[in-house]
Amino acid sequence: MKKATLLLFCIALALTARSQAKHVVMIGIDGLGAYAIPHGDMPHLGQIMKEGAWTLHARTVLPSSSGVNWASAIMGAGPTLHGYTEWNSAVPEIPSADTTRSGMFPSLFSLLKEQRPDAYTALIYSWQGIDPLVEKGTANYRFYGRDNDEDCVAKAEEIIKSEKPVFTFVHLGEPDGVGHNIGHRTPEYYAELKKVDARIGKIIQAVKDAGIAQETVILITSDHGGIRKGHGGKTLDEVEIPWVLHGPGVRKNHALKSTVIIYDTATTLAAILKLKTPQSWRGAVIKEALQTP
Repeated sequence: MKKATLLLFCIALALTARSQAKHVVMIGIDGLGAYAIPHGDMPHLGQIMKEGAWTLHARTVLPSSSGVNWASAIMGAGPTLHGYTEWNSAVPEIPSADTTRSGMFPSLFSLLKEQRPDAYTALIYSWQGIDPLVEKGTANYRFYGRDNDEDCVAKAEEIIKSEKPVFTFVHLGEPDGVGHNIGHRTPEYYAELKKVDARIGKIIQAVKDAGIAQETVILITSDHGGIRKGHGGKTLDEVEIPWVLHGPGVRKNHALKSTVIIYDTATTLAAILKLKTPQSWRGAVIKEALQTP
């Protein structure tokens, strides 16, 4: 009887912790291959991993390039359903299998707009290719940093502290630029990771400064890795990405055994935000990452 009572208490405690998540901050690091994490000097990311649930074996969809994968990350499905198939898709190359009233495949932003219209959302992005993936009118705050990650981080700090959005998506363009210009697995690429980590640290600090750290789930992930000076292919250096979840209701210091594909991102975050997902989404909730799997 005592064991049963203790079990019920633990379940209730876990459910309470999970219910505390009122905000989600998604940090998308363009071109961050999972292969680089063990070799990079990234203490802020390392601390988030230690305090959260993570895998370095999450996978992209193919091709392992930007537009198609960022679309998948926020749309909960792969390219044959949402229709974005190129690295820089302005419109779906395949007609979307499901659309909102505005004619776009449903995303986290459109779900929040429809189901929680009073929820403040923010979209901050360094690369212009993010813009056509997020339906106009679904983000309360929208900022294009024109390839300047420092400007994006500064805006993220400002908006997190001033508005405390329910959902914030911050896209940062490096280390993808270094990967293209100099190459993956180079000293310059690893040196850039130190700057990337500092940017992550500033966003985490903004969440703390806003007074919402105990209510905020942070997800850090990428769209692809790379090989030599490119990506888009089928090597593990290109298709394996980090997926790191941290915050209330998330297991601590837990290396995930579950398989994770990039469109699981949207579905998992939708579950945390208590959103009903459309039938057209194919992502799975990564229950193993949560305290009540």
